Amino acid sequence: MAISNPGGNLNSVPAPQKQTLDSNYIDFTSADTKGWAQQYLPDLMEAEAEVFGPRTISGFLSQVGAEESMTADQVIWSEQSRLHISVKGTLDTDTSIFTVTSDIDGNNAGTTNVFTLANHGVRLNDIVLVAVAGRVLKAHVTKVNGEAITAQPYSVENFNDDASIATLGAAPATLLVVGSEFKKGVNGQGSYGSGTGSARTVKPTHVSFTNKPIIMKDVYEISGSDASQVGWVEITGEAGQSGYLWYLKAEGETRSRFTDYLEMTMMEAEKTAAASHIVDAGGTNDTDYAALGANSGTEGLFAAIEDRGNVTTGISGVNAATDLQEFDAILAEFDSQGAIEENMLFVNRASSLAIDDMLASMNSYGAGGTSYGVFDNSEDMALNLGFSGFRRGSYDFYKSDFRYLNDKATRGAINERGTTDAIRGVIIPAGTSTVYDQTLGSNLKRPFLHVRFRASQTDDRRLKTWTTGSVGAATSELDAMQIHYLSERCLVVQGANNFMLMK
Repeated sequence: MAISNPGGNLNSVPAPQKQTLDSNYIDFTSADTKGWAQQYLPDLMEAEAEVFGPRTISGFLSQVGAEESMTADQVIWSEQSRLHISVKGTLDTDTSIFTVTSDIDGNNAGTTNVFTLANHGVRLNDIVLVAVAGRVLKAHVTKVNGEAITAQPYSVENFNDDASIATLGAAPATLLVVGSEFKKGVNGQGSYGSGTGSARTVKPTHVSFTNKPIIMKDVYEISGSDASQVGWVEITGEAGQSGYLWYLKAEGETRSRFTDYLEMTMMEAEKTAAASHIVDAGGTNDTDYAALGANSGTEGLFAAIEDRGNVTTGISGVNAATDLQEFDAILAEFDSQGAIEENMLFVNRASSLAIDDMLASMNSYGAGGTSYGVFDNSEDMALNLGFSGFRRGSYDFYKSDFRYLNDKATRGAINERGTTDAIRGVIIPAGTSTVYDQTLGSNLKRPFLHVRFRASQTDDRRLKTWTTGSVGAATSELDAMQIHYLSERCLVVQGANNFMLMK
């Protein structure tokens, strides 16, 4: 008996005959087919008990990210540096010369960042604030000579005339440009006077980042004799199509594990270091492995945050009041970076309970005050997805337990070791950021976190499956059915300075 309207889009085309083709396979791991399988094929689960619960991980990336195709061997994007000019250095209180050593984030010459001592952006006639030894003095830039900036204070003749800093000599200091002041009838910016090295225009600077996709594969094989386990469903679709779809329950386990691997790799992967034997395959006794060539690796979420983002050891659950102080320290760091108001919290069980206790100690502070903007202002939608929201300061947070960090068969077992590399959670900004895409040559809005997969007009490698062997549509003499899985993808972490890794 044919089934009409089989629960929505099956992503399959029914075959007129019972043929095991890629095109008429029912993928029970797809959100479009899970409900249909439970409704029409309940006997699939009767033969076994899932004693470890639903064994797939939480679908983390599907909840916070997006997916987009790419055609090149790597994705390149550029992020604009900070808008305002603020630098670190040393102030010689005797000469009033401020020597620039790095930008406000600590990047200096010789790093991969665009900041260099030659393009610090401070110009003649700028009004600056100079902070040194607990004092803040306002000054006027009278000379710029490379990284040496002469700034004369407004309140005293020289910096050493201020009693609080008179005896310091050269001391660590911070300089912030707040505006400019010019005399009547003089030229504008670029009038260098006796100094050199002051730019006429402060041009926006960008930092370029790259990531390369990696290829992941797996295979499921069943002998021709055992292929009788293939199940057939005759359907009649809404568009009038009719025919047969097939499914293989055991194969679904392999497919589910592979889709989990796709997600876990995007979180855990890292780029291959130059000294690693993975690069040159040298130093290994396995000639088969060496013949495969180099593996470049790819930058996963955790590696990106550790390299370019923020790391906290706070919110341990030991003391609710202390946890609140540590959480406020996280907010202060976000204030210094970009102040993205909506953020997703994915945490393990211990950290989730610690946050609950912290909020409870505040008499449910923030309850009901969350906007749920990222969920179209729907609290019900957030709750259905397993999120609970709260507000602190000007920030909205949506908290969800991260199964991957709890399950003993995944990160949970690693975290149990109590190592310094244990991961307790991540804080991810919601929404999009504007970046310059060098491949397309234009500014684009992209989610802070998203996946890029390799695709062309002829081959989509987001999640590719195909069948080989002699069972069904025979492709070889092998007396078996082989179902192959392949994906070529990488993760893009934009604005990593707005992310937080909890360790």
